[in-house]
Amino acid sequence: MATIRSWIRDTLQIEHDFVLEYPVDMSHGDLATNVALIQSKTIGKNPKEVASGFVKKLEANQLDGITGIEIAGPGFINFRLSPQVFADYVFHIQEGENGIIKNEGIDGKNVIIEYTDPNPFKEFHIGHLMSNSIGEALSRIIEAEGADVVRVSYGGDVGLHVAKAIFGVLVKKDEIEKIKESDTKQQLKFWAGAYVYGSAQYEENDDAKKEIDTLNRTIFDASDTVVQELYEWGRRVSIEHFQQMFKRLSTQFSKNYWESEVVLEGLKTVEEGLEKGVFEKSEGAVIFQGEKYGLHTRVFVNSKGVPTYEAKELGLGIKKIEDFHFDQSIVITGNEQNDYFKVLLCAMNVLRPEVSGKTNHIGHGMLRFAEGKMSSRKGNIITAENLIDEVKNLVLQKMADRDMTLEVKNIVAEQVAVGAVKYSILKQSPGKDIIFDFEKSLSFEGDSGPYLQYATVRAQSVLKKAQEVSATKAVPEEWQTTDLERLLFQFGNVIARAGVDYAPQYVATYLVRLASEFNSFYASHKIIDDTPESPYKITLTHTFAQVMKTGLYLLGIVVPDQM
Repeated sequence: MATIRSWIRDTLQIEHDFVLEYPVDMSHGDLATNVALIQSKTIGKNPKEVASGFVKKLEANQLDGITGIEIAGPGFINFRLSPQVFADYVFHIQEGENGIIKNEGIDGKNVIIEYTDPNPFKEFHIGHLMSNSIGEALSRIIEAEGADVVRVSYGGDVGLHVAKAIFGVLVKKDEIEKIKESDTKQQLKFWAGAYVYGSAQYEENDDAKKEIDTLNRTIFDASDTVVQELYEWGRRVSIEHFQQMFKRLSTQFSKNYWESEVVLEGLKTVEEGLEKGVFEKSEGAVIFQGEKYGLHTRVFVNSKGVPTYEAKELGLGIKKIEDFHFDQSIVITGNEQNDYFKVLLCAMNVLRPEVSGKTNHIGHGMLRFAEGKMSSRKGNIITAENLIDEVKNLVLQKMADRDMTLEVKNIVAEQVAVGAVKYSILKQSPGKDIIFDFEKSLSFEGDSGPYLQYATVRAQSVLKKAQEVSATKAVPEEWQTTDLERLLFQFGNVIARAGVDYAPQYVATYLVRLASEFNSFYASHKIIDDTPESPYKITLTHTFAQVMKTGLYLLGIVVPDQM
């Protein structure tokens, strides 16, 4: 596409930008541009008249591979490509290329992506699953486009939520030794219950609130041996569970940051800001007057001298750039933190513009069920583990009659369950809420993770049967270009757009279209036969399987060996 764009620009001597894209209806052409529409606005002429003149110039300087140029609609120019152009792409993928176009804007740059961010002493909930799915997909897409990606997670191992959890544990101190002898799951359940109890007491009981506030300071100072031992136990059990979930979700972080590591840097930065007048004191607390910038006021150090999330986040931003010298930083959280990050980045911009100027925040929606939004504070949370396990059990039920060993069934069910959940998240733009439907997420009729996995497994099964057929690098003489080839040709630009827009849903939507087109191709063509076209059809199937595996990998979805 880059070659065609340059040919249009050079032939027409156009300086302004224009769109070159694939028509939604492929019968209208293989590529379309709005260059005449854009130019008509600049010179004040009729778009079709401009388009007509442009077509004559382009036809007079015809580019190899372009077989037709025509005007469509109000002044779009459509192009048709030769069968060899599509075939060359098919052979290109067959030879081991992944079809992804390097992004000159980020190729070789250091990009740090922060996502998931579970907090010790609380459960790994479906919000963390949302962040992880989006963050891992963006990491893989941006990495594939040439960036050096550093994956990090940031957890709150100090703060009021920790004090609430430890308060709840102290109330049940007679159960501690017995709980410590149980498995990790039971220990996590104990801590989650303690947090729910402590949260309720903090809101309903003034004496408990005072005690929890005192505990918060004690934990921050590490000044009490008994409290510190409880703290270390809860933190360790939580982190062990997080590591298990990261492995299950195919995520490996370069670094896990903790609030306890960045708090001193944050306090130091707030003190510098006080001296410079960026922050100010109010009723014993240190605040940032966001109203001066059209935002809202936030507390960075509370009246008891304890730094808030905001102060720690300042420290985190500085630690990141010191540790990794990033060119770009992306932070992915729930969109309820959108306004928080606006204030935070505003304060950071005054104090450390070298950090804020390279930082982008992406807010994602909520994963919802019939019950509505879940809350760990109220104790009606659905954990990420429970959700995946429930989907996995449904998959195992559907696989009951499959001729597989129990071990293989469990492996496949895990891969299908994780793929189903991830796809349900990634098919939407990150900012939208998602209503999770268990049955639809496992449908083999399209628009689901299992549908994509099955189409890929089907293609791989065909290729196993065709191992004795020689590959080809030639297009059969009478071959008519199929829509499957046209869609495969679009892959690189879909990935490029997904990376630029931070939009993994483009990949998900594209893969559904591609899988559907392959299924149609499979139904209408006998791939393995004695005809001269068979080697090319097998090559085309191989390219489809490779593109699907690459695309699913970018979404963090594993393709099972069998289904």
